[in-house]
Amino acid sequence: TFGIVGHNGSGKSTLLKCLTKILQPDEGTVSVNGSISALLELGAGFHPELSGRENVYLNAAILGVSRKQVQERFDDIIEFSGLEQFIDTPVKNYSSGMFVRLGFAVAINVDPDVLIIDEVLAVGDADFQAKCGDKIADFRDRGKTIVLVTHAMSDVVRLCQRAAWIDHGNLRMIGAPKEITDAYMRTAHEGRSVQYQDGLRWGTGEVQIARVEILGADRQPVTFARSGEPHAIELELTAADPIIAPEVVISIFDQNATLVSEVSTRTRDVFIDQVHGSRTIWFELDSLPLTEGTYEMSCSVVDETGHREYDVRSRFVKFDVLQGESADQGLVTLGGHWNLDT
Repeated sequence: TFGIVGHNGSGKSTLLKCLTKILQPDEGTVSVNGSISALLELGAGFHPELSGRENVYLNAAILGVSRKQVQERFDDIIEFSGLEQFIDTPVKNYSSGMFVRLGFAVAINVDPDVLIIDEVLAVGDADFQAKCGDKIADFRDRGKTIVLVTHAMSDVVRLCQRAAWIDHGNLRMIGAPKEITDAYMRTAHEGRSVQYQDGLRWGTGEVQIARVEILGADRQPVTFARSGEPHAIELELTAADPIIAPEVVISIFDQNATLVSEVSTRTRDVFIDQVHGSRTIWFELDSLPLTEGTYEMSCSVVDETGHREYDVRSRFVKFDVLQGESADQGLVTLGGHWNLDT
């Protein structure tokens, strides 16, 4: 499996269209050994007025597969797509996720020598993405070739043996997937930093959250966090008058506004005697469990009952997490380790 990464407009999709002979290169030659199946654009190769069933045959014919061969594999295609109930519905009524399901099911089940995938799997839900990942791994283990364009660096590390970074139409780097993705992400995040947003804020103001920083292992503020590495969240609290026994709460949300984790001083049996003037508190993480992605953080200070809100700052810190050494998938990495009997 060969992964290709790069910014939007860098030439990734153009390269794939040259591989599939949709476009001709201005210079040089393209050589492909064996049959190609490509999943390039959402809905490509489908006729909107035809049903899913009819489009399976149409799409397979475009890929050079005979009707007899499709009939032999039709049940496998439909089962993999999970669209049994909608297979006779015109695809113009399909959602983007349904398009991807059917397109990938056809592309993988016509058993090509080379499978080319351009980002479209990102449209599918988590279960279907996991299913595709397993199918790609099986495809690879059978000696087939996969060319994968994606913005999900964890997929490149997990699925690919080699990778390339394309920048403004030029090959910037080629090598091991982890090496390529690390170099690309460092460049992608140049000039970016933790963002402080004007989100919702309320409370009595008796205690205020004056500052929040995300720190790295060196105890210095970071521009982005990295999964699996030590970090700390530093909060500076201020109060004009002594406030006894406040509780601090940190909440982390993913890009879909799903609460990933919430932790407080109370749930960790930490007692803050009082805040008067300025006081700093840290939440220490030996290994950041968040996987690659963009997150938002809320911070709150309440009284010991949790009913009196001194300062609540809702989703006002936005930060990126880069992939660490692990290629774990999902919202969090469990941080455990495997043992095997001997």
